[in-house]
Amino acid sequence: MRKLFFVLFLLFSVSAMAQNGVVKESLAIESKLLGYPVKYSVYLPAGYESSQRSYPVLYLLHGYSDDETGWTQFGEVAHIADQQIASGNATPMIIVMPDGKVTWYCNDYKMANPWEDMFVKEFIPAIEKTYRIRGKKEFRAISGLSMGGYGSLMLSMRYPELFSSCVAFSSGTMTDEEVISMDDSRYNMFFSEIFGKNLSGEARISENWKTHSPLHLIHDIPTEKLKTVRFYIDCGDDDFLYKGNSQLHIQMRDLGIPHEYRVRQGGHEWPYWRSGLEEGLRFITQTFHR
Repeated sequence: MRKLFFVLFLLFSVSAMAQNGVVKESLAIESKLLGYPVKYSVYLPAGYESSQRSYPVLYLLHGYSDDETGWTQFGEVAHIADQQIASGNATPMIIVMPDGKVTWYCNDYKMANPWEDMFVKEFIPAIEKTYRIRGKKEFRAISGLSMGGYGSLMLSMRYPELFSSCVAFSSGTMTDEEVISMDDSRYNMFFSEIFGKNLSGEARISENWKTHSPLHLIHDIPTEKLKTVRFYIDCGDDDFLYKGNSQLHIQMRDLGIPHEYRVRQGGHEWPYWRSGLEEGLRFITQTFHR
């Protein structure tokens, strides 16, 4: 009897393992635009290795000071994706997590480190050549947390022809007023390399800032183009980034841009983002399914 139970246990374990996707960390593509390799991690859904199927793709961006392993190590993306796919709440998809360093996923004002151009012109084409990905807008989504939430909004607004949906968690979207009044040391730490060094007051609202700020893009990009992207914005009630996220929601409402806006209990922390990813994957799946 014990042997029977042991055999059944092994069969159950093998069956459960067969339902799990595979994560590969710290791979890299070469970038001529940046002049250095761009690392990334990738989640391949269960069955990828044994099938010939092509899959939709989610580009999942990390937060400030993290790297391409953030979502796999702290965000438990593989576990969450496995669960959501197994339950039928999410469609099997490839999830790609690039290392954005502290670029805010932008081209810097000097164009010395054009991460944004690299992502659009080199990274996406390389990834979608390497993996069996359905390389059309309707099967491509973008998401992220904090700096990555900012990046996902910015990139989907600037390139609405590329992405069908955007899920932004605790987006690092700040109002102009917040940036103008920011302490010099804080501004220089987070923004000076990207938007302009040694700036103070209204000078901080530089052309590169306006070119990338979601609160400016929402007015500068034609509304009809923005409406081709499904937006999901989620920011906790205790998050210090509540102002920019709230303002973006208000402006989207005023402009008639359809979107989902969530304020849940929580702050700027991994438990909030892990719990949010479940609903985010369901939202993205709805777009993939049409």
